[in-house]
Amino acid sequence: MKIMALGIAMLLCPLAVAAQTVSSPNGNVKVTFALTDNGVPTYEMSYKDKAVVKRSRLGLELAKDKHASKGKNETDLMDGFKVTSTNSSSFDETWTPVWGEWSQIRNNYNELEVNLNQPAADRNIIIRFRVYNEGMGLRYEFPQQKSLNYFLIKEEHTQFAMTGDHTAWWLPGDYDTQEQETQETKLSEIRGRFKQAVNWDNSSVSVFSETGVQTALQMKTADGLYINIHEAACEDYATMHLNLDDKNFVFESWLTPDATGLKGCMQTPCHTPWRTVKVSDDAREMLSTSLTLNLNEPCKIEDTSWIHPTKYCGVWWEMIVGKSTWEYTSGLPSVKLGETDYTKLKPNGRHGANTAHVKEYIDFAAANGLDQVLVEGWNIGWEDWANMWKRDVFDFVTPYPDFDIKYLNDYAHSKGVKLMMHHETSSSTQNYERHLGEALDLMNKYGYDAVKTGYVGDIIPRGDFHYSQSMNNHYMYVIKEAAKHHVMVNGHEAVRPTGLCRTYPNLVGNESARGTEYEAFGGSRPDHTVILPFTRLQGGPMDYTPGILETQLSTWSDNPNYVHTTLVGQLALYLTMYSPLQMAADLPENYRKYDDAFQFIRDVPCDWSDSRYLEAEPARYVTVARKDKKSDNWFVGGKCNEDGHLTILNLDFLDKGRKYEATIYADAKDADYEKNPKAYTITKKTVKQGQKLKIQQAPGGGFAISIKSLTPNPSK
Repeated sequence: MKIMALGIAMLLCPLAVAAQTVSSPNGNVKVTFALTDNGVPTYEMSYKDKAVVKRSRLGLELAKDKHASKGKNETDLMDGFKVTSTNSSSFDETWTPVWGEWSQIRNNYNELEVNLNQPAADRNIIIRFRVYNEGMGLRYEFPQQKSLNYFLIKEEHTQFAMTGDHTAWWLPGDYDTQEQETQETKLSEIRGRFKQAVNWDNSSVSVFSETGVQTALQMKTADGLYINIHEAACEDYATMHLNLDDKNFVFESWLTPDATGLKGCMQTPCHTPWRTVKVSDDAREMLSTSLTLNLNEPCKIEDTSWIHPTKYCGVWWEMIVGKSTWEYTSGLPSVKLGETDYTKLKPNGRHGANTAHVKEYIDFAAANGLDQVLVEGWNIGWEDWANMWKRDVFDFVTPYPDFDIKYLNDYAHSKGVKLMMHHETSSSTQNYERHLGEALDLMNKYGYDAVKTGYVGDIIPRGDFHYSQSMNNHYMYVIKEAAKHHVMVNGHEAVRPTGLCRTYPNLVGNESARGTEYEAFGGSRPDHTVILPFTRLQGGPMDYTPGILETQLSTWSDNPNYVHTTLVGQLALYLTMYSPLQMAADLPENYRKYDDAFQFIRDVPCDWSDSRYLEAEPARYVTVARKDKKSDNWFVGGKCNEDGHLTILNLDFLDKGRKYEATIYADAKDADYEKNPKAYTITKKTVKQGQKLKIQQAPGGGFAISIKSLTPNPSK
């Protein structure tokens, strides 16, 4: 555990200059900037004339550069500023994402640019505010200038002063992982309330403060405002956490340090990521906003025709549960690349990534309309798993003797299916970068177009944290290099996303949260998946790996654990946990047991032209309707916590004058995620716009509906 000091102060002097206010296009959100009489930048924010963020200070504390100043103390970018000019502007565009929840996204905001000069050091910075109907973003910009060229960040001091003791859904601060369960408390109860989190390998996480939390942070006020704090476009910068002054309810940014303790190494011209605050009096609007995406730059990949949403299965869950292994043999003390001859070693008999077994998955994918088959454990080196982050054991190109890479790829392509590559880097980033070009060339040779990357373990060789500036640069390097080879990337154990998938849409998925795999390690609470849309998914889609229909693992393995949802609750996740990359994660034989329920997974797309969030409440329930981008069909999913939930589903989103056939996958009356998880019903009925459906979700359950058009659209 790394415990760091917490120091947050609100010692703001009276305002010295006239305030500058910028409002959202609809006038509901207002942000006001002003300097105090000693030149401290401040801002405040309101929604429908209710305070959201009280007056809060802005600024950065700089570290001394031993190659400059020659003994002089560094001048912080905290106070002593004067406003040299301000500029106001408006922007309104509609852009087309390569994939997403909507086929068109409107980017509409009003902007305030504040140009500041610090006379004592003759330095200039810009603080830019963009205000949307659903919230705002702010960032610091540093123009190129003689007196501010290279600089080191000791800490960023962006504050978010809350108006009271809000209810919060939060994760304890951690520089390496979000694979924890969300806590729900008042702000005043955060201190000492979080449990010491534990990773899958029983190692403790790097909690950095008794009152530190991660973003995206979701809150709800006593008078019904929903507030979310996060960041957007975090590139060439450290990931932001929040420390809390729990007496005054003031959050302050806390950046992830590198191995030396520094928070950032900057060269002008440059800028920080956007610090975002979303607000609404309707929880559904927390989920239906594109603010994070809009604050990222437009797509930088000229030809995106090779990027596509993907539904896949794979050799993964059976290894997570413990039936199969990643490694080819047992008892091998260490691995030396180029020196270990696996053909002379005895297989352990449980290696999952063998040619015959992978061929079975390819046949299953082809028979059920799945696009790809993920294969983990195909490459040499997994025998050294326990110590692999201490040395370089993977070259990402050499298969085990029982994995015929050419034959399997030829066979998959003959069936209209592709294999999905897996690169476990073991967090040895320099090793991965050394081999990356050769690994991507191998993928191109055999027709792979997607890779799942992994970063288990401590970062070698520097010892930086997973969310540090250097690691964020590494993740982006991999994404950019993959784009040159027309390869899509699904990053696991990487940094939580901040909307960069708009700029680089080959970033089709991330893990960066506690996913389905934890159901095999003891489980997650039923409310877990109805919190994540308000927190983790605010920054981008998650590869949650849903679809576990055989929820009781002991029926087919020695694993005593069970999935903490009903069977139908697993179907709902394909809608409520948005991703353009969706896995049918269970085993083929388990899908054959529940083939009628598996039909929904066959049918559901993972790319949409429209999405309507119909009901939502953090940690309680989420219901969403989505329209297929390639047809006029709709799909609806609802998920709830352990209390169950009655949904009155209004079909107003359907086209007027049109008939549809609805196939409803629902929990049976006696269904329960613990006592009777696999009790479900499937009914069909003809529906039209204006009808209402009454659906009871079981404790830990949900529902899923496919709504297929029976008649042409009368308006066309």
